[in-house]
Amino acid sequence: PGQAKLPAPQNVTLLSKDFDMILTWAPGEGSPAGVTYTVRYESQERLNKWMKVPHCKNISRTSCNLTCELPNYFVKARGRVKAVLGHCQSPWVESQFKEYHLDVELAPPVLNVRVEEDSVQVNASFPLASCVQSLLWMYDLDLWEAGSEDKVKQKKYERISRKRAVTINTTALQGNYCLSARASYQSIDFKYSKFSQPLCVLLNHKG
Repeated sequence: PGQAKLPAPQNVTLLSKDFDMILTWAPGEGSPAGVTYTVRYESQERLNKWMKVPHCKNISRTSCNLTCELPNYFVKARGRVKAVLGHCQSPWVESQFKEYHLDVELAPPVLNVRVEEDSVQVNASFPLASCVQSLLWMYDLDLWEAGSEDKVKQKKYERISRKRAVTINTTALQGNYCLSARASYQSIDFKYSKFSQPLCVLLNHKG
């Protein structure tokens, strides 16, 4: 009985969310309390060489962030997970292969807006893991007059390098204006996040 097998994890999936690659799974049906999980990954550069993931050994949660474990962002990789309880283990269950460069899903940047006398300074910050900071992330910025029909866009700024601020001359603008941005990234073609929630500022308010 000590060699009894544990129910294997189910729905093992490698997915991308908010710039990260995350292995997720569900407990096997009938899993006892106290089960933990151990994760490994392999890349297509070194097939059948399953690498340990130190921060995902004997964990109780049902996900493991593999972003900074990936040896190469331009090669497909996959994960696998097993359940462990005492001396009992489940079989390993593998995910599908994914490639960060092609499959990464972006999150909208967070805008920081500073209104000056005749300009607006806009910075975008991205919730990026340290290991992917060097990839060529960009953002697009839209500015429009609040309440304008179908958000008639007054200005569009495209493919701004992630660390670059945008200075918008506002001498000709008066009233309530809104800003929104989306992250962009070039893999085979351009990929985009959704646009951020609009951030509205009052410009050249006389009174």
